Amino acid sequence: MPSTLTDQKIKHNDKPVDYRSLSTLITVFFFWGFVAASNDILIPVFKKEFDLTQAQSQLVSLAFYIAYTVGAIIYQIISYLMGSDLVNRVGYKNSLTLGLIISALGTLLFYPAANTGSFELMLSGLFVVGLGFSLQQTVANPLAIALGPSKTGSHRLTLAGGINNLGTTIGPLIVSFAIFGAASSSESSISIEAVKIPYLLLGIAFLVVALFLKLSPLPERFHAEQAIDENDRNDRSSALKYPQLLLGMIAIFVYVGVEVATASNLPDYMDKELGYDASQIAPYISLYWASLMIGRWTGAVQAFGLSEQKSNMLKFIVPYIAFGVFLLVNIVAGHKIESFLTYAAVIVVLILSDIVSKGRPGRMLLIFSSLAIVALFIGMFSGGMIGVFALISVGLFCSTLWPCIFSLAICGLGKNTSQGSSFLIMMIMGGGIVSWIQGLLADVITVNYSYIVGILCFLYLVFYAIFVQKILLKQGVDFK
Repeated sequence: MPSTLTDQKIKHNDKPVDYRSLSTLITVFFFWGFVAASNDILIPVFKKEFDLTQAQSQLVSLAFYIAYTVGAIIYQIISYLMGSDLVNRVGYKNSLTLGLIISALGTLLFYPAANTGSFELMLSGLFVVGLGFSLQQTVANPLAIALGPSKTGSHRLTLAGGINNLGTTIGPLIVSFAIFGAASSSESSISIEAVKIPYLLLGIAFLVVALFLKLSPLPERFHAEQAIDENDRNDRSSALKYPQLLLGMIAIFVYVGVEVATASNLPDYMDKELGYDASQIAPYISLYWASLMIGRWTGAVQAFGLSEQKSNMLKFIVPYIAFGVFLLVNIVAGHKIESFLTYAAVIVVLILSDIVSKGRPGRMLLIFSSLAIVALFIGMFSGGMIGVFALISVGLFCSTLWPCIFSLAICGLGKNTSQGSSFLIMMIMGGGIVSWIQGLLADVITVNYSYIVGILCFLYLVFYAIFVQKILLKQGVDFK
């Protein structure tokens, strides 16, 4: 029996990947992305129709993302009253199904909200959708890691994130078309009532997927891998007693915050810098979220257990396939794509950075956060289309940060993994709070310089990348 944490040895789970269950699970990741990115289309629409300030328009993000925190708190309270973890008691499949039903109920609120022109009711609908997503995320993230070898868990989460960003790429285009009509429409064609149709259809899709999941081969329960030797007498009674989780909660807060804030303030940036109106920004919002898809598809290559040579070769192919998907959906949507072709050169930076990181979560978090800081500085001081593409490239560098942070934060938690996951999901509220703070700053100074908020967020992630590896080494975990 080890007497100190430094004497402990990691017990890696080496079971084969359950691709059948994984393919079923990642359907819910698609819907998270579809809704989250569509919010960026709603923001400029609501800002104009309800005559809002930039800070007030960011209440769209705040209402949606704060629901994750409220949902996580409700989860903790129910688990406490039940005397056991809610997901472990109810089951993973049942929890996912319940989360989808809750989200479907939220989409129903868009109908009366659109008919009455109520901004508050719109926010309420987004809040309820987010509550359902909170439960789904609590289940799906650790489950994706558990459905195969522990050493490739972050790569499976990256693969699921790639599907999530397929939703983020398509969502803004579909919602924009529903609101504005044809791609050539002008801003005068805005109709709040047009919002209700896509969200009602989305609610129906939630219910269909809920039924699909209920009948799927997903396991109802699984036993979280005890990362530290099961005989360890230093096992901790609460996830909050692990420093990697506590610091990881802040990391998730600022990561989701900067990811969402960069995109949600982009319409105002393009309005001020280029004079673009709300009906013209959908392709650029789509490219931002497609950038996350490009990066996550690239990172997901390592989830398939290929040789290093084959993996590196695919890393030069897969991102351009993902970029091709973005171009294709925009062609179908009737948008001109010539101005986006030069973005192919920026993708090379992502590929080389991914290869240098060697798939190590801490190293990848450090490199990609540093590159994002550079991109934000360019966006702040260059302006014009160079600034727009610099800000969009932040999506590339955010692409693999979620699985890196998540894997590092729950590493070694053992029986406390589900609880730790819930605490991390709670911090998704950063997506709303950081966006709102940046909106407030944009109203006081300029939207360009408001991106200093994002730089501060990435600086914390650089700190976490360095410090968490030292913490884990003391617990016997070496990601090298």
